[in-house]
Amino acid sequence: MRIALVHDHLNQLGGAEQVLDSFTHMYPKAPIFTLIHDTSTLKEKFKTSAIITSFIQSLPFSKQSFKWYLSLMPSAIERLDLRKFDLVISDASAFAKGVLVRPGAKHICYCHTPTRYLWSDANTYTDELQYSAVIKSFLPLILTKLRQWDYLAAQRVDFFIANSAFVAQRIKKYYGRESTVIYPPVDVESQQPSFEHKNYYLILGRLKAYKRVDIAIEAFNELGIPLVVAGTGEEMRMLQKKAQPNIHFTGMISEQDKWRLYQNCIAFIQPQEEDFGIAAVEAMAVGKPVIAYHAGGFLETIHNHITGVFFEEQSWEALAHSIIRFQPNDFDPQTIHAHAMRFSKQRFEQEIKEYIVQVIKQKDASTTSLFGDYY
Repeated sequence: MRIALVHDHLNQLGGAEQVLDSFTHMYPKAPIFTLIHDTSTLKEKFKTSAIITSFIQSLPFSKQSFKWYLSLMPSAIERLDLRKFDLVISDASAFAKGVLVRPGAKHICYCHTPTRYLWSDANTYTDELQYSAVIKSFLPLILTKLRQWDYLAAQRVDFFIANSAFVAQRIKKYYGRESTVIYPPVDVESQQPSFEHKNYYLILGRLKAYKRVDIAIEAFNELGIPLVVAGTGEEMRMLQKKAQPNIHFTGMISEQDKWRLYQNCIAFIQPQEEDFGIAAVEAMAVGKPVIAYHAGGFLETIHNHITGVFFEEQSWEALAHSIIRFQPNDFDPQTIHAHAMRFSKQRFEQEIKEYIVQVIKQKDASTTSLFGDYY
């Protein structure tokens, strides 16, 4: 069976790229189709895979200013030629689910979320963009058209997999589609619990508006407690201007430094609503408790007062209150580590393979025997 992988855009490293990495491990012969591929960001990542990009790749400044071409992305994703493939697996939080497959081919979408800026964050997305007032006045019209396309694209998918029950509810609400929950892979097997810590709390991830790192900055400004913020993003300069000297920004870090920061922190801070929250599970893999906003995927990954604590209101005051009350000695690193093991890569790959065999049998029993080359 000829299998293709589809990814929104290969210009950053985050949770979706971890999922894609597992798919390439499962299906090493499968090419990756994507809107753009920025080797300067990904460096050696996915170097063994054949990567096919859309026409946006050759447009001016496509890598530096990807969002300029938002209105062209539906056409770009639909023009990717997948006619020779029997099974297409899209890894999508936006446009990848919109590919066109030939009659008789199966399309399984691993959905991280229905396109955030078209649905759940539609009312705030335009305000967060650093564009002129003229451009912002036209943007809602474009987003309305994209929302219509996004809904229709979701109807072409044969089977949806959601990365959490929280996302499954969104898929049902916005697309009217049922989905199966398979939690994403997290690099937990190689980690051991850390029983020591240095004097800092940690935030790690892309610095985007919806991550609500601004809440943490305000809380730690007031508390005067050391906070390390690891990662980069469009919010970085603004956050740095707001931060007091007790808050340190690392910028982009290596994989080795990432795990060192996890191992040495007091606790991991998550002030946002996440679809799943891979970083929180990574922190728990080394035995670190998580202080998280009580919403979204965290309700499925964090056990209150066992692997972390929740704060109920998404405000700096509520977060600061939780930090003041937080006692590291109330948590057992070994227990936290054991909990994180249920989100392993091995578990993900096994569940995905079993799911694919199940749906192919359900759809067309005659195709199941063709999987030998990939298993």
